[in-house]
Amino acid sequence: MNKRFFLKTSALTGMGAALGMDALANWFEVHRNMPADTLAMYENFWKKIREDYLLKPEYINLENGYYNFLPQPTLEKYIKHIRNINLQGSYYMRTVQFDNKKRIAAKLADIAGCSPEELIITRNTTESLDMIIAGQDWKPGDEAVMAEQDYGAMLDMFKLVSKRYGMINKIISVPNHPASDEEIVSLYEQAITPKTKLLMVCHMINITGQILPIRKICDMAHKKGVEVLVDGAHAFAHIQYKISDLNCDYYGASLHKWLSVPLGAGMLFVKKDKIAKIWPLLADGEQDMNKIQRLNHTGTLPVHTDLAIEDAIDYYNMIGADRKEKRMKYLQQYWTSKVRNIKGIIVNTPKDEPRACGIANVGIEGIKPAELATRLLKEFNIFTVAIDYANVHGCRITPNVYTTTEELDVFVAALTNMAQTAS
Repeated sequence: MNKRFFLKTSALTGMGAALGMDALANWFEVHRNMPADTLAMYENFWKKIREDYLLKPEYINLENGYYNFLPQPTLEKYIKHIRNINLQGSYYMRTVQFDNKKRIAAKLADIAGCSPEELIITRNTTESLDMIIAGQDWKPGDEAVMAEQDYGAMLDMFKLVSKRYGMINKIISVPNHPASDEEIVSLYEQAITPKTKLLMVCHMINITGQILPIRKICDMAHKKGVEVLVDGAHAFAHIQYKISDLNCDYYGASLHKWLSVPLGAGMLFVKKDKIAKIWPLLADGEQDMNKIQRLNHTGTLPVHTDLAIEDAIDYYNMIGADRKEKRMKYLQQYWTSKVRNIKGIIVNTPKDEPRACGIANVGIEGIKPAELATRLLKEFNIFTVAIDYANVHGCRITPNVYTTTEELDVFVAALTNMAQTAS
């Protein structure tokens, strides 16, 4: 056994013990030599992880994108944190609360791929991105560029800022099946004018799962003097990347999604030289304009959620970023490859492997998305969410690491049946 392997194995075993998951840590040890690509297809491996989840037997859950609920080891740690905070009360709040939050934010920055001095823990993506949108020094006539496929809460904030300051929003539409990265970059580039101040873009479009070429968009925008705000709600802890490699100015994400943190946690990255120019959501006592902590005043909040972030990171690290991404991509391709060529079925997610991971969207000709979602649940016991706007008409399908191919076979059979009866 070489030193590097020993240290890696020891680290995994240590994380497993800390979470009370010795058996799972040993399960990873048994499969240590299996490549992630191969492991992605090995159902018995993932069924062991499935045992960590308490699942409702009434339906197959294919709507994990809204909230990736906690595996039981993380949930038990979370409950322990709640009890501990309740025991300590004001003592905890007045002593180690902020030291713990700073330490956990640094651990979060490590997996995000940025400096701890550029990242804060927020409550969700909406808070993170809206702080940047509303925190700009807008002047009448300034312009912002975004897409109609962006998340509604952020589009609403842009509308509010426009109403208040007289800035102008320019909205493009991202095609579901782009021919190339250059097509996407060109769409954003054509919307930029000398008055453009900010460009917002999804790393992974929430309604289709399409992954956009963020680095290329950022490089293009910066050449034109435009800052870039990235919505990473569905990319973080789903696909592998480093924020520092994206060349963006701002990046926000929700931790209750693919990192499986309890509800009420998000993150915000602000490039160091941009911190001083942003107006915070709430005023803070920090007077150094260059410290990101001045953007992080929240008042009293459920601090046990912050503590659970560390446990969720340990669970994510034990599974492994590469293993998780490849499993998520395998699950998506497993079912989409079976239905793409069936008459009447429309997959609204790109087929090209680099353009999607675990999320996809599917519709059936002649069936409204809302009806499709209703029938999937009532007739086949499959829970999804209907999407019917911005050139996307279908149901968003978001499996998780506990999802089995047997469940996806049930889903494929249901789609096939409905497509045949609808034609």
